[in-house]
Amino acid sequence: MKSPFEQNIIAMVWDCDKTLISSYMQDPLFKHFNVDGGKFWKEVNALKAYYGKQGISVNSDTSYLNHILTYVKTGLFKGLNNALLREFGKELKFYPGLPQFFSEVKSLINDDEKYKAFDIRLEHYVVSTGFAETIRGSAIAPFVDGIYGCEFIEAPAQPGYLEVSGDVSSADAVPSATTAASEISQIASALDNTSKTRYLFEINKGSNKYPDTIDVNSSIARESRRVPFENMIYIADGPSDVPAFSILNYNGGSTFAVYPKGDVKSFRQVDALRRDNRVQMFGEADYETASQSWLWLTEKVRAIADSIVERKQAAIRNSAGAPPTHLN
Repeated sequence: MKSPFEQNIIAMVWDCDKTLISSYMQDPLFKHFNVDGGKFWKEVNALKAYYGKQGISVNSDTSYLNHILTYVKTGLFKGLNNALLREFGKELKFYPGLPQFFSEVKSLINDDEKYKAFDIRLEHYVVSTGFAETIRGSAIAPFVDGIYGCEFIEAPAQPGYLEVSGDVSSADAVPSATTAASEISQIASALDNTSKTRYLFEINKGSNKYPDTIDVNSSIARESRRVPFENMIYIADGPSDVPAFSILNYNGGSTFAVYPKGDVKSFRQVDALRRDNRVQMFGEADYETASQSWLWLTEKVRAIADSIVERKQAAIRNSAGAPPTHLN
């Protein structure tokens, strides 16, 4: 059976904090409510031991989400809702060259006649353990094809909610997610450093584009997947992204780590990742034209595009039989 996909898509998948931005996206939240961020994270880091004494095991990567809800409940984050989280995105400070790099590298592929002949295109995705709404409100949002992160619910479905209207698609059955008087009260989705790999498979199989048709857990032959892992590049900043790096490395994809300019500790960290074969290359978190990271990433994207062209050309040659010739 013919594959449903041409496998002509290249995907660059990005972490956010310390990869696209120089700090953490929760900083505007703390600033807005005049909360000591250092104290908040100190409390979060102690939660595992605190709940462990009660015989409760918590996920270290996502426990901060529940602590945020506790701050909301006690009034320290009074009025925090999804609309406000999105507003915080306007305050995110991106590394040099961003978000321009996203459109630049797309143009290198999408506007090249050699690649246009085979409809080869580039897509960007952000997969973060931070707030999806904050990323959606940031300067990078118009340039990406998908954003995956932690999300909150403001108006939880109440017991018997289906009986109220009998139709979950009606306006009355689905309250607005961003009303001014609402507050976040439940976690809708929580990404940790391991579950981020799920979204690599969603992009790989195409379930992100066809959620009603393709399930991320469906068994799909490699040659029938929308974006082969070989066509993917994962860019992140450190050891917390080793699960995602490993998926790409094992399946023939590309991996790149970044570190802040002049940060010796971070440099040693990503260099250790390279020496341990966790990443294929690393560079400064500088995406200005002709910087080291710009050069490596654009060359890698071109190499992937060239390999797609070669595969397509070979398929065309192989599909054509030998021309008739005169008999001697």
